[in-house]
Amino acid sequence: MLSKQGPAGYWIPLARARGLRACSFAAGVILPDAMTFRRAWCLPLLVVLGFAPLAGAEEAVDDARTMRTLIRRFAADEASLRRFYGEPLSELRLARLETFLDRWTAALGEMKEPTSLDAAIDRHLLVNHLGRRGDELRMQRRRNVETRRLLPFADDLLALDDARRRSEAVDPKAAAQKLRDVLTHVQDVRNAVSSGLHDDPPADHVKTTPVVALRAAKAAERLRRLLKAWFDFRAGYEPTFGWWVRKPHDALAKELEEYAAWLKATVAGVVDAETAPLIGDPIGRDALCRAITREMIPYTPEQLLVIAEREFAWCEQEGARAAKELGKADWPAAVEHVKGLHRKPGEQDDLVAEQAREAIRFLEERDLVGIPPLAAETWRLKMLSEKSQKTLPFAVYNDQHMLVAYATEGMAHDHKLQSMRGNNEHFTRIVTPHELIPGHHLQLFMAARHRAYRKLFRTPFFVEGWALHWEMLFYDLGWHRGPEDRIGMLFWRMHRCARILVTLRFHLGQMTPEEMVAFLRDRVGFEKEGARGEVRRYISGAYGPLYQVAYMIGGLQLRALHHELVGNGTWTNRAFHDAVLREGSIPLAMIRARLTGKPPKVGEAPRWRFHGDVEVPDAKPCPR
Repeated sequence: MLSKQGPAGYWIPLARARGLRACSFAAGVILPDAMTFRRAWCLPLLVVLGFAPLAGAEEAVDDARTMRTLIRRFAADEASLRRFYGEPLSELRLARLETFLDRWTAALGEMKEPTSLDAAIDRHLLVNHLGRRGDELRMQRRRNVETRRLLPFADDLLALDDARRRSEAVDPKAAAQKLRDVLTHVQDVRNAVSSGLHDDPPADHVKTTPVVALRAAKAAERLRRLLKAWFDFRAGYEPTFGWWVRKPHDALAKELEEYAAWLKATVAGVVDAETAPLIGDPIGRDALCRAITREMIPYTPEQLLVIAEREFAWCEQEGARAAKELGKADWPAAVEHVKGLHRKPGEQDDLVAEQAREAIRFLEERDLVGIPPLAAETWRLKMLSEKSQKTLPFAVYNDQHMLVAYATEGMAHDHKLQSMRGNNEHFTRIVTPHELIPGHHLQLFMAARHRAYRKLFRTPFFVEGWALHWEMLFYDLGWHRGPEDRIGMLFWRMHRCARILVTLRFHLGQMTPEEMVAFLRDRVGFEKEGARGEVRRYISGAYGPLYQVAYMIGGLQLRALHHELVGNGTWTNRAFHDAVLREGSIPLAMIRARLTGKPPKVGEAPRWRFHGDVEVPDAKPCPR
């Protein structure tokens, strides 16, 4: 049974099972809500995954519920494996996860095409996710080759951890000798790496780079923690274990700690947060192409750069107009003027709270999106610490909180001024709805209540694209009260374009981190510390290589879909935005497929050219 909701044939399945013969998991697996699988297309998957159908199952569900069950099962199994085999350096982990992905890929390939649109979308999402995970494992293996040159002793320590996981007995005397051998190996490698730093290194030297050295330092710290867990498991419990192993363990743990610190400080040059160089790990064009394709985007990195340049040029034109209205000579002068319009110490939280309430009124008066009362009730504010603002110089959202950036008492005088200027009243005006309502707070509130099983496929192109779509729509609808607010809104829009330009060029090997900082300062108008904090966040590895690209590109995707469905009068603003929120954080091409009723084909190359044709001279296609 289906229930129609909204225009353009947007269908929502009701929770009513059909009277179809079905199959179910054996081997003690309990399916939630007594869910069962349709025999016609789930049997091959069950057989490949090591299960057999139960006889006598009479209840059945449709394709969509079957796919939801499979996705939940995959997510739970994958999470178990990733927790159990947790060390990225481990070849055993890579091999086990690759086998797991291969079995699921083969099983999904044997399934018949789903008959419902929801099931077709979910199957496409799962197949795409398997490919993405495979790409990540291949990237990890390539990086491990580089990292292991500085950690050739890693397998000896990983073998101890593997044996503990299998509950194998330990010979304390032999284990003590093994640790002594590893200690010697660590010392030898450190000497070889140190020799490689000289202008005329000996033949047995090991040459490396700051990027690999920093990666190896982090891995050495993880190995030290694995060693400690291995030791603590038996120390004080097995009578002779500590007698033999304690001293060798303590010596090796100290050597690993010192080696990691030496790699970090001497080879990578990272001594403290204040003076640390900006070090990132570029992935290269081929990996960028694969990542873009996994997001179901039909453009190359070079075409995305052209799109960003176009949007940046539009922002510069609008900024020049706003500067003229302010009576300022140019964009930099206008930005400098607006930065001085910040609130006094102690008033920033009041400003943000009032902006949040005003944004809700703005949405309700125009009937732009449904706002559940509980969502409007349960957002909070929290002030970011001085330490947090090293990498988060502006507001962010986390766990029902908008984390507000502003100068703190302990900051140096110059840093205080930069924080206040960078978080002035007019910059903050669009940041607040971006983080709260209708942005991330409303988005995550709905994601927890609609198609929550799709969190496995979460993509920043939807997460950040949703918030950017609203920034652009608010600009169109007059959220700004005057040219100062327009300067603030354009500053962030220009910033999103700049993120694409600097991060893609970084990963393509066309821009250094210091050049990224200079671009943000000179072309956008960032304060020095804010620009360095932003770049450090972009390249630190805490975010995926496309995360910064996702803001503007995801926003442009949603904007194009909004124009396609709302612009022609088929949908209302509210119906459109409510429907988008109910689909979960998935690639926007799949949301378009759902809202337009056009099912995707598994394995088909992305086709939705949401920004039209983008010409690039001497264009090089992405490898298939």
